[in-house]
Amino acid sequence: MTPSPRSGSSSGQNQPRGGNPRSGGPRSGAPKSAGAKSGAPKSAGAKSGAPKAGGKFGGPKGGGYKGAGAPKAGGKFGGPKGGATSGAGKFGARAAARAGSGTRKPSQTGARPFRNDQYGRNLGPVKNRPTEQNRRPERTTDDVDIHNADGVRLQKVMAMAGVASRRLCEDMILEGRVQVDGVTVTQLGLRVDPETADIAVDGMTIQTNESMIYMVFNKPKGVVSTMDDPEGRPCVSDFLKKRQTRERLFHVGRLDTNTEGLLLLTNDGELSNRLSHPKYGVQKTYLVQVRGPMAHGVGAQLKDGVELEDGWAKVDSFRLVDSTPGHVLAEVVLHSGKNRIVRRMFDAVGYPVERLVRVKFGPIALGDQRQGSIRILGRHEVGHLLAEVGM
Repeated sequence: MTPSPRSGSSSGQNQPRGGNPRSGGPRSGAPKSAGAKSGAPKSAGAKSGAPKAGGKFGGPKGGGYKGAGAPKAGGKFGGPKGGATSGAGKFGARAAARAGSGTRKPSQTGARPFRNDQYGRNLGPVKNRPTEQNRRPERTTDDVDIHNADGVRLQKVMAMAGVASRRLCEDMILEGRVQVDGVTVTQLGLRVDPETADIAVDGMTIQTNESMIYMVFNKPKGVVSTMDDPEGRPCVSDFLKKRQTRERLFHVGRLDTNTEGLLLLTNDGELSNRLSHPKYGVQKTYLVQVRGPMAHGVGAQLKDGVELEDGWAKVDSFRLVDSTPGHVLAEVVLHSGKNRIVRRMFDAVGYPVERLVRVKFGPIALGDQRQGSIRILGRHEVGHLLAEVGM
């Protein structure tokens, strides 16, 4: 017996789910349009009859933009999170801070100054010196007027001096890490005269005078520590480039002809005088080679002091570095700048110097610099040198 065709009614007759399999009708018996499940005409494949959002090429999921039809804030190309910006928003606060209100919080705390300096070495933070002469004076009162209406904004001066980007310089100011003429600055908007203002970051002075030159010379043996020698012996100027010989450079201190190593060169007369003056106590480090073996107690004798023809002298520290058959290498640190002081002290204890090399002057180290070469000090190193003598 041939079964009658199913009519799609809800009677007891068996019928396939969803109606006629070939007709595409809906489950409820209504004509199925584009495969909708609820009986409404299906458009673009939506389950509930509404246009489907979030398809491969469609808009955002959920039937349009999320959040009551407003564009999503904080998106990749959208504005700041939280909707429309106001005067107190992210960019409004930055503009207000740049205008001098100081309301913006720093975005990056502890940013290191001169981290992008192309010259020199990073010496870390400036350490407070123990002597009063080398300690930078601090002023905590607001009685001193450091604002110069005709000057340049402080963060711009700092950025031009290579401290950091202007944005990071603003953060340093807001963090209270910047001093101008001894006064700590914590708000933006201050204008200063770059030629006269004394600016320091983390206790390190910023050199804003671009005409100042600071260099390190690794002096070989046999070179005279002068810029010009009337006897025609090799001197410092023989190792300078032609454009550098036109500058009036000072060598900080002296190294005798037979002593090698670090010699600072600069046209900053005030810094040169302070580094050489005994009251600032700038330490110098030497490697000393003498005949060995060395008797026990020589180091203690040098630290206690030895009597010379011009008075007593002592080293700040002494340590043995190396020993080979017949030779001993020692490191001594002292702050005295007297003529041939290291050689005379070792003569006094019975160990004449065979070779003497200065490897460090204050915070500046010779490192692996090639002998006979001259390198320019980085701004970070210059800042440490200035801080060493309270400048």
